Amino acid sequence: MPEEEIMPLGQQVLQEMLDRLKIKGAVTARRAEAQDERDEQEGPPIVLDIRGDDLGVLIGRRGETLSALQYLTRVIVSGKAARNVNLVVDVEGYKARREQQLRQLAQRMAERVAATRKPIALEPMPPHERRVIHLTLRDHPDVTTESVGRDEERKVTIILKSRRRS
Repeated sequence: MPEEEIMPLGQQVLQEMLDRLKIKGAVTARRAEAQDERDEQEGPPIVLDIRGDDLGVLIGRRGETLSALQYLTRVIVSGKAARNVNLVVDVEGYKARREQQLRQLAQRMAERVAATRKPIALEPMPPHERRVIHLTLRDHPDVTTESVGRDEERKVTIILKSRRRS
């Protein structure tokens, strides 16, 4: 399937899902901006944003319902396109706001680790949220990050960089 047909297909698939769920919402589609080397190589994801009133039910607890909706949309669109399609489903800019909160949290915790010289483990979070923390702090002069734990309990730990003397 040609690239230019994938965005309207994603929009249509998600809109049909909302209609079947009897949820009033309008789906808009756009291309995200590249955030790292992977996005530059593979192309940034397609963002399908749902706008409407009272859409909290689509987000769910800790974004779990939204993740499931994104997964289903991605599977259906990838199947129809006969290839993997990188797309993100968002509700009223929830993911953008959450990403901003995570960036601020990462900076605050990095400063605390630099000041106290003690590592801090953040709460368990899904892979895309851990990625935000890692990307935010990858060029920080004093701290580094690592993911620890397994499955649902995987979390980011912010640790002081070792001071190597030359």
